[in-house]
Amino acid sequence: MGIAFTKMQGLGNDFMVVDAIHQTIEFTEDKIRQWSDRHFGIGFDQLLVVENATQPDVDFRYRIFNADGSEVQQCGNGARCFARFVYDKGLTTKTEITVETASGVIVLYIEDSGWVRVNMGAPNFEPSSLPFNVPAQQEEYALNVLGETLLIGAVSMGNPHAVLPVDDITSAPVEKFGAAVESHASFPERVNVGFAQKVDSNHIRLRVYERGAAETLACGTGACAAMAVLRQWQQVKDEVTVSLPGGDLLIKWDGKADSPVWMSGPAITVFEGEI
Repeated sequence: MGIAFTKMQGLGNDFMVVDAIHQTIEFTEDKIRQWSDRHFGIGFDQLLVVENATQPDVDFRYRIFNADGSEVQQCGNGARCFARFVYDKGLTTKTEITVETASGVIVLYIEDSGWVRVNMGAPNFEPSSLPFNVPAQQEEYALNVLGETLLIGAVSMGNPHAVLPVDDITSAPVEKFGAAVESHASFPERVNVGFAQKVDSNHIRLRVYERGAAETLACGTGACAAMAVLRQWQQVKDEVTVSLPGGDLLIKWDGKADSPVWMSGPAITVFEGEI
Protein backbone atom coordinates (compact mmCIF):
# COMPACT_ATOMS: atom_id res chain seq x y z
CA MET A 1 0.00 0.00 0.00
CA GLY A 2 1.30 3.44 -0.90
CA ILE A 3 2.08 6.21 1.60
CA ALA A 4 0.70 9.64 0.73
CA PHE A 5 3.10 12.50 1.48
CA THR A 6 3.66 16.17 0.80
CA LYS A 7 7.04 17.64 -0.11
CA MET A 8 7.51 21.03 1.57
CA GLN A 9 10.31 23.52 2.11
CA GLY A 10 11.11 26.42 4.40
CA LEU A 11 13.93 28.54 2.96
CA GLY A 12 15.19 25.49 1.07
CA ASN A 13 15.27 23.29 4.18
CA ASP A 14 13.13 20.52 2.69
CA PHE A 15 10.80 17.96 4.20
CA MET A 16 8.68 14.91 3.52
CA VAL A 17 5.50 15.49 5.55
CA VAL A 18 3.10 12.63 6.29
CA ASP A 19 -0.30 12.38 7.96
CA ALA A 20 0.04 9.44 10.36
CA ILE A 21 -3.43 10.08 11.77
CA HIS A 22 -5.31 8.82 8.72
CA GLN A 23 -2.78 6.26 7.51
CA THR A 24 -0.75 3.61 9.31
CA ILE A 25 2.99 3.88 8.71
CA GLU A 26 5.91 1.95 10.16
CA PHE A 27 8.96 4.17 10.51
CA THR A 28 12.34 2.43 10.45
CA GLU A 29 15.79 3.94 10.00
CA ASP A 30 16.30 1.96 6.79
CA LYS A 31 13.03 3.21 5.28
CA ILE A 32 13.71 6.82 6.21
CA ARG A 33 17.22 6.66 4.73
CA GLN A 34 15.76 5.24 1.49
CA TRP A 35 13.07 7.93 1.29
CA SER A 36 15.60 10.70 2.02
CA ASP A 37 17.98 9.65 -0.77
CA ARG A 38 17.88 12.34 -3.45
CA HIS A 39 18.79 9.91 -6.24
CA PHE A 40 16.79 6.80 -5.34
CA GLY A 41 14.05 8.23 -3.11
CA ILE A 42 12.13 11.44 -2.49
CA GLY A 43 14.99 13.48 -1.06
CA PHE A 44 14.70 15.61 2.08
CA ASP A 45 16.56 17.01 5.08
CA GLN A 46 13.93 15.81 7.58
CA LEU A 47 10.79 13.68 7.71
CA LEU A 48 7.91 15.36 9.59
CA VAL A 49 5.14 13.23 11.05
CA VAL A 50 1.67 14.40 12.11
CA GLU A 51 0.16 12.24 14.87
CA ASN A 52 -2.73 12.51 17.33
CA ALA A 53 -1.86 14.40 20.49
CA THR A 54 -1.18 12.37 23.62
CA GLN A 55 -1.82 15.30 25.98
CA PRO A 56 -5.02 17.24 26.78
CA ASP A 57 -5.52 20.72 25.26
CA VAL A 58 -2.97 20.01 22.51
CA ASP A 59 -3.93 19.75 18.84
CA PHE A 60 -1.26 17.42 17.40
CA ARG A 61 1.92 15.52 18.10
CA TYR A 62 4.88 16.58 15.93
CA ARG A 63 7.73 14.10 15.31
CA ILE A 64 10.93 14.78 13.35
CA PHE A 65 13.38 12.32 11.81
CA ASN A 66 16.70 13.30 10.23
CA ALA A 67 17.74 11.97 6.84
CA ASP A 68 19.89 9.32 8.57
CA GLY A 69 16.79 7.93 10.33
CA SER A 70 17.53 9.33 13.79
CA GLU A 71 14.64 10.98 15.64
CA VAL A 72 15.28 14.49 16.98
CA GLN A 73 13.49 16.83 19.36
CA GLN A 74 12.83 19.97 17.34
CA CYS A 75 13.05 21.61 13.90
CA GLY A 76 12.01 25.25 13.46
CA ASN A 77 11.64 25.32 9.68
CA GLY A 78 9.80 22.03 9.96
CA ALA A 79 7.44 23.49 12.57
CA ARG A 80 6.33 26.18 10.10
CA CYS A 81 5.75 23.55 7.41
CA PHE A 82 3.89 21.38 9.95
CA ALA A 83 1.49 24.27 10.66
CA ARG A 84 0.82 24.94 6.98
CA PHE A 85 0.34 21.21 6.30
CA VAL A 86 -2.28 20.58 8.99
CA TYR A 87 -4.13 23.79 8.07
CA ASP A 88 -4.01 23.32 4.29
CA LYS A 89 -5.02 19.64 4.58
CA GLY A 90 -8.05 20.56 6.68
CA LEU A 91 -6.79 18.69 9.74
CA THR A 92 -7.58 21.89 11.68
CA THR A 93 -9.29 25.20 11.02
CA LYS A 94 -7.31 26.94 13.74
CA THR A 95 -4.68 29.57 12.94
CA GLU A 96 -3.24 29.14 16.47
CA ILE A 97 -2.08 25.52 16.65
CA THR A 98 -0.65 23.83 19.74
CA VAL A 99 1.62 20.85 19.16
CA GLU A 100 3.63 18.56 21.39
CA THR A 101 7.24 17.73 20.50
CA ALA A 102 9.90 15.59 22.12
CA SER A 103 11.19 18.74 23.81
CA GLY A 104 7.84 20.14 24.97
CA VAL A 105 4.74 21.94 23.71
CA ILE A 106 5.06 24.74 21.14
CA VAL A 107 2.48 27.07 19.59
CA LEU A 108 2.32 27.83 15.86
CA TYR A 109 0.51 30.86 14.39
CA ILE A 110 -0.52 31.18 10.74
CA GLU A 111 -0.33 34.88 9.94
CA ASP A 112 -2.46 36.81 7.42
CA SER A 113 0.64 37.17 5.21
CA GLY A 114 0.87 33.38 4.87
CA TRP A 115 4.04 33.27 6.95
CA VAL A 116 4.05 31.13 10.08
CA ARG A 117 5.14 32.49 13.46
CA VAL A 118 6.42 30.01 16.02
CA ASN A 119 6.84 30.34 19.76
CA MET A 120 10.06 28.36 20.05
CA GLY A 121 10.21 28.49 23.84
CA ALA A 122 12.89 30.06 25.99
CA PRO A 123 16.54 29.35 25.15
CA ASN A 124 18.25 27.09 27.69
CA PHE A 125 21.92 27.90 28.28
CA GLU A 126 22.39 25.21 30.93
CA PRO A 127 25.04 22.81 29.50
CA SER A 128 23.18 19.70 30.68
CA SER A 129 20.21 20.67 28.50
CA LEU A 130 22.18 20.06 25.29
CA PRO A 131 23.94 17.96 26.78
CA PHE A 132 27.39 19.58 26.80
CA ASN A 133 30.08 18.14 29.07
CA VAL A 134 31.79 21.16 30.65
CA PRO A 135 32.57 21.94 34.32
CA ALA A 136 30.26 24.96 34.55
CA GLN A 137 27.92 27.19 32.56
CA GLN A 138 29.62 30.13 30.81
CA GLU A 139 28.65 32.64 28.15
CA GLU A 140 31.59 31.51 26.02
CA TYR A 141 33.52 28.23 25.88
CA ALA A 142 36.94 27.30 24.49
CA LEU A 143 36.66 24.08 22.48
CA ASN A 144 39.68 22.22 21.13
CA VAL A 145 38.86 21.04 17.60
CA LEU A 146 41.32 19.59 15.07
CA GLY A 147 44.22 21.07 17.02
CA GLU A 148 42.68 24.56 17.14
CA THR A 149 40.85 26.40 19.92
CA LEU A 150 37.41 27.66 18.93
CA LEU A 151 35.38 30.09 21.04
CA ILE A 152 31.71 29.10 20.95
CA GLY A 153 28.37 29.77 22.57
CA ALA A 154 26.13 26.83 23.47
CA VAL A 155 22.35 26.76 23.86
CA SER A 156 19.42 24.39 23.58
CA MET A 157 16.42 25.47 21.51
CA GLY A 158 14.75 22.14 22.16
CA ASN A 159 17.73 20.67 20.32
CA PRO A 160 21.44 21.34 20.93
CA HIS A 161 23.37 24.14 19.21
CA ALA A 162 26.96 25.34 19.23
CA VAL A 163 27.35 28.85 17.79
CA LEU A 164 30.71 29.86 16.35
CA PRO A 165 31.19 33.58 15.52
CA VAL A 166 32.96 34.23 12.21
CA ASP A 167 34.10 37.39 10.40
CA ASP A 168 32.86 36.34 6.95
CA ILE A 169 30.21 33.71 6.39
CA THR A 170 31.29 33.16 2.79
CA SER A 171 34.73 31.92 3.80
CA ALA A 172 33.62 30.36 7.12
CA PRO A 173 35.24 26.95 7.79
CA VAL A 174 31.92 25.07 7.68
CA GLU A 175 33.30 22.06 5.86
CA LYS A 176 36.43 21.89 8.03
CA PHE A 177 34.84 22.29 11.46
CA GLY A 178 31.15 21.39 10.96
CA ALA A 179 31.43 17.60 11.25
CA ALA A 180 34.27 17.83 13.81
CA VAL A 181 32.25 20.00 16.22
CA GLU A 182 29.02 18.04 15.57
CA SER A 183 30.66 14.82 16.75
CA HIS A 184 32.97 16.35 19.39
CA ALA A 185 33.34 14.24 22.53
CA SER A 186 32.02 17.12 24.65
CA PHE A 187 28.60 16.70 22.96
CA PRO A 188 27.61 13.08 23.73
CA GLU A 189 24.38 13.34 21.69
CA ARG A 190 26.08 15.39 18.92
CA VAL A 191 25.25 19.03 18.20
CA ASN A 192 24.09 21.40 15.46
CA VAL A 193 26.82 23.87 14.54
CA GLY A 194 26.05 27.47 13.54
CA PHE A 195 28.61 29.76 11.90
CA ALA A 196 27.34 33.28 12.60
CA GLN A 197 28.47 36.60 11.16
CA LYS A 198 27.13 39.75 12.83
CA VAL A 199 26.38 42.29 10.08
CA ASP A 200 24.92 44.86 12.48
CA SER A 201 22.80 44.87 15.64
CA ASN A 202 19.68 43.85 13.67
CA HIS A 203 21.19 41.47 11.13
CA ILE A 204 23.04 38.14 11.30
CA ARG A 205 24.28 36.00 8.41
CA LEU A 206 24.33 32.28 9.21
CA ARG A 207 25.32 28.87 7.89
CA VAL A 208 24.40 25.72 9.84
CA TYR A 209 25.91 22.25 9.84
CA GLU A 210 22.96 20.21 11.11
CA ARG A 211 23.27 17.13 13.27
CA GLY A 212 22.56 14.10 11.11
CA ALA A 213 22.03 16.13 7.91
CA ALA A 214 25.32 18.06 7.20
CA GLU A 215 25.04 21.68 5.96
CA THR A 216 21.52 22.70 4.99
CA LEU A 217 20.11 25.77 3.25
CA ALA A 218 18.31 26.84 6.42
CA CYS A 219 17.82 25.85 10.05
CA GLY A 220 15.10 27.54 12.09
CA THR A 221 16.32 26.47 15.53
CA GLY A 222 19.84 27.36 14.37
CA ALA A 223 18.69 30.89 13.56
CA CYS A 224 17.06 31.15 17.00
CA ALA A 225 20.21 29.79 18.67
CA ALA A 226 22.51 32.22 16.86
CA MET A 227 20.32 35.18 17.77
CA ALA A 228 20.05 34.01 21.41
CA VAL A 229 23.81 33.60 21.81
CA LEU A 230 24.64 36.94 20.19
CA ARG A 231 21.84 38.61 22.19
CA GLN A 232 23.31 37.13 25.39
CA TRP A 233 26.68 38.54 24.32
CA GLN A 234 24.90 41.92 23.86
CA GLN A 235 25.93 42.09 20.20
CA VAL A 236 22.40 42.32 18.75
CA LYS A 237 19.05 43.87 19.64
CA ASP A 238 15.71 42.23 20.44
CA GLU A 239 14.61 41.83 16.81
CA VAL A 240 17.01 40.40 14.24
CA THR A 241 16.84 39.31 10.61
CA VAL A 242 18.83 36.10 10.18
CA SER A 243 19.95 35.54 6.59
CA LEU A 244 20.58 31.91 5.68
CA PRO A 245 21.55 30.53 2.26
CA GLY A 246 17.87 29.72 1.62
CA GLY A 247 16.46 33.11 2.70
CA ASP A 248 15.59 35.24 5.71
CA LEU A 249 13.90 34.59 9.04
CA LEU A 250 12.73 37.19 11.56
CA ILE A 251 13.79 36.25 15.12
CA LYS A 252 12.68 38.10 18.28
CA TRP A 253 13.89 37.64 21.87
CA ASP A 254 14.09 40.23 24.64
CA GLY A 255 17.01 38.55 26.43
CA LYS A 256 15.03 37.64 29.56
CA ALA A 257 15.65 34.14 30.92
CA ASP A 258 12.02 32.94 30.77
CA SER A 259 10.97 34.80 27.60
CA PRO A 260 10.30 32.75 24.45
CA VAL A 261 12.12 33.19 21.17
CA TRP A 262 9.73 34.03 18.31
CA MET A 263 10.50 32.94 14.76
CA SER A 264 8.60 34.06 11.64
CA GLY A 265 9.13 32.83 8.10
CA PRO A 266 7.65 31.13 5.04
CA ALA A 267 6.47 27.54 4.55
CA ILE A 268 5.91 26.33 0.98
CA THR A 269 4.27 23.22 -0.48
CA VAL A 270 6.33 21.87 -3.40
CA PHE A 271 4.35 18.82 -4.51
CA GLU A 272 2.10 15.95 -3.44
CA GLY A 273 3.08 12.33 -3.92
CA GLU A 274 2.71 8.68 -3.01
CA ILE A 275 5.51 6.20 -2.39
